[in-house]
Amino acid sequence: MVVNGGVGKSATAVKVGDRIEARIAQRQRIVVVARVINKRVGAPLAAECLVDHSPVVDRDTSPPVFERERGSGRPTKRDRRQIDRLRGN
Repeated sequence: MVVNGGVGKSATAVKVGDRIEARIAQRQRIVVVARVINKRVGAPLAAECLVDHSPVVDRDTSPPVFERERGSGRPTKRDRRQIDRLRGN
């Protein structure tokens, strides 16, 4: 996570106008703090406190879903390695 160009952690204090960049679930998120809240609130209210500047994500670029045939049993070690290679792990 990057806060205003420097390294940030989960407990880093932020103020209005701070720019936060993070990679979440293979997606780059960029938000600017619009309002600081001092207590825990629900997600809809928390979303109002941020301005999202994240790049638009194409649905076509999402990784393919790998499915095995039903009833084929557990994958062997060789199968698992091939699946990992396909997924890029």
